Amino acid sequence: MPDRDILVLGDANPDLVLRGGDVEPEFGQTERLVDEGRLVAGGSGAIFACGAARLGLSVAFVGVVGADAFGRFMLDALVERGVDVSGCVVDQERPTGVSVILARGDDRAILTSRGTIADLRGSLVDRGLLRSTRHMHVSHYFLQTKLREDLPKLFDEARGAGATTSVDPNFDPAEDWNGGLRDLLAVTDIFLPNAEEARRIAAQDDVEKACASLAERGPVVAAKLGREGGLAIEGHRVLRASAPAVDVVDATGAGDGFDAGFVVGRLAGLPLERCLGLAVACGSLSARGIGGTATQPTMDEALEAVSAS
Repeated sequence: MPDRDILVLGDANPDLVLRGGDVEPEFGQTERLVDEGRLVAGGSGAIFACGAARLGLSVAFVGVVGADAFGRFMLDALVERGVDVSGCVVDQERPTGVSVILARGDDRAILTSRGTIADLRGSLVDRGLLRSTRHMHVSHYFLQTKLREDLPKLFDEARGAGATTSVDPNFDPAEDWNGGLRDLLAVTDIFLPNAEEARRIAAQDDVEKACASLAERGPVVAAKLGREGGLAIEGHRVLRASAPAVDVVDATGAGDGFDAGFVVGRLAGLPLERCLGLAVACGSLSARGIGGTATQPTMDEALEAVSAS
C-alpha cells in the first residue's frame, strides 16, 4: 500500500497580501495607504498541499526554498498544517521566492520574485516518495522551468507505480502557453486550469470548447470559473457547478483549494459531478479569509457547502 495519498511537486513562497484602500501603486515616490497587509503561506503547490491535508489526506511536498527567513516560514507553515516536507531542498545560496499580492475583492495583481521557485528539477525528487504515493500533483507548470523537461519521465514513473497525476498550469509570464505542456497532457490524468488559462493554452475563445479540446488530449479537465463556479469535462461528458454564496475577503489561492477538492474527490472515487461540486466548494470557502490557507475547509465543511448549493 502507498505510504501517502498525495505528493506535490512545486512552489512554496510567502505571499505578502495587501488589501483595501489604495492598492494600486503610483510611481513618483507616491505613498498610498492600504487597509491591511499580511504575510501568509503562499505558492500554488504549498497552498494545494495544505488544502488537501485539511481535507484529511496524507500529503508530502517537494520544492526548493532558500536558507533564509522566508524559507523557514514556509517549511514551518507546511509542517503546522500536517504536510511532510522531508523531501524539500534548502538551497544555501539562493533566496526563497516571494509574491506581493494587491487584492481587491475577487481580483488581484501579483508581483513575484522567483528566487528558488523555478529551481526544482527531476534529480531532486526522492524516488522513494514518488513510488509510494497514490497521486502526484504538479503546481505552477509555467514557473517550473527546470522541472518541465523531466515531467514526462516522472509522470511515467509515477503512473507505472500505480499513481495518478495532475497539473495546474497557472499563468504563463512568458505568454507562450505551451513549453511542452500540451504533450504532457497525454500522461496527465487531471488538468486544472482556470478559464483564461484554458482559453490561451487551447487557443480557443470559448472556455467550454477550449476545455473540450484539452480533454481530447487525454485528461479529465476541471476548470475554475471564478464566481461562476466550475466546469468539468471527461470524454464527452460536460458538467458545470455553481459556486456557493460566500463573503469574499481575498481570492488568493482559491484556485489551489479548488484543485485540492477535485483531486481529493477523485481519490475517494466520487462521481465526476460530486468531485466538481467539492472543488467549487473548497475554492469558494477558501476565499473567506486573507491568503490561501487561513479558511481552507475541512471535508465536513466542504460537503455541507456542496449540499447547500
